[in-house]
Amino acid sequence: MNFKLLLKALLIVAVLALLVIMGVYNNKETATLEMPHILPSRLQSPACFMYFGFFGVGFLAGTLLMAGGKKGSSKPAKEK
Repeated sequence: MNFKLLLKALLIVAVLALLVIMGVYNNKETATLEMPHILPSRLQSPACFMYFGFFGVGFLAGTLLMAGGKKGSSKPAKEK
């Protein structure tokens, strides 16, 4: 895995965490997440935490998918 890409991803998530902390003071309304087949009960939390959680999970999943499996290209064999 590409360590540099993962480090950049964690840095971006850390910056977004600071934005969420600042947003807590301005957006104190709660949001309800209801997923009957996955969550046994309703999940209620401030909207900024839900936004950060969904964005962070999606961002890290995309980063891990993009970081894996790519190796350096080899030179093609010379034809005689």
